[in-house]
Amino acid sequence: MKHRILFLLFLSFSSISVSQVYEIGFSVGGTNYVGDIGSTKYIQPNQLAGNLFFKYNYNPRIAFRGTYSYLPIKGSDADADTPFRIDRDLPSFSNTIHELAVGMEYNFYEYDISSSAKSWTPYLLFEFAAFNYAGISGQEDADASGDIDTTEYQYAQKTKFAVPIGIGFKSLLSGAFAFAFETKIRYTFVDDLDTISGSNRALKIEGNGNDWYVFTGASLIYTFGRPSCYAQGF
Repeated sequence: MKHRILFLLFLSFSSISVSQVYEIGFSVGGTNYVGDIGSTKYIQPNQLAGNLFFKYNYNPRIAFRGTYSYLPIKGSDADADTPFRIDRDLPSFSNTIHELAVGMEYNFYEYDISSSAKSWTPYLLFEFAAFNYAGISGQEDADASGDIDTTEYQYAQKTKFAVPIGIGFKSLLSGAFAFAFETKIRYTFVDDLDTISGSNRALKIEGNGNDWYVFTGASLIYTFGRPSCYAQGF
C-alpha cells in the first residue's frame, strides 16, 4: 500500500510539473493619473505606455504572472472636469513610473487555446506591485500657509507599493498566438506623484487622499508548453 501511494503521488507530481502552459508577451496602451490635479476620470489614457509579462497557467481557470511596466503619467488643470480645478488652472506635471508586479489572473471560463470551445474568456486580475518614481525627499523654507505650498523641494527616486486590480478579455489569435485587452487600476499609498517641478522650484499639491494611476492597453501573447492538459485544483 505504501508503494502504491508513493507511485500515485509521483504520477500526480509529474503531471503537474510537465503539463503547464507558459506565456510571454507585451502590452501597448496608455496611462492616466487620478489625484489632486487634472481630470478625475479613472479611465482616460493620455500617455503612451507598455509592459512585458510572463505567465504560468496553473489550470484553465488560474494563471500566475509577473510584469514589468513603463508608465509615464501627466496631468493638468487645463484638462480638469470640475469647475474648481478649471478655475484654479495649475500648470501641468509629469512623472515616470517603473513598476514590477506579481499576481494572479482568474478566468471566468476555462481557457485553453488548443480547444476551440475554450479559446476565449474575460478575466479578473489581482496583483501586488512595487513602483519607482521621482518624488519629494526634503524641503527648505517651508511655508505652511494655505493649501498650495511653493517651497523649495529636493527630489529623489522613491520605491513604494501599490495594490493593482484589473479586468481583461483574452482570446486565441492564430496558432500559438493570443491577444488580450486589459485595464489595470493601481491604488498607491503616496500623495506626491503629482509634484509640479521647474528648474529650481516645485509646487506640491496637498490633497485629501492618495494618488492612483491606470493602464489600459492591448497585448500580444505567445503560448508555449503543453496546452492539452493542466494541473488540477481551484
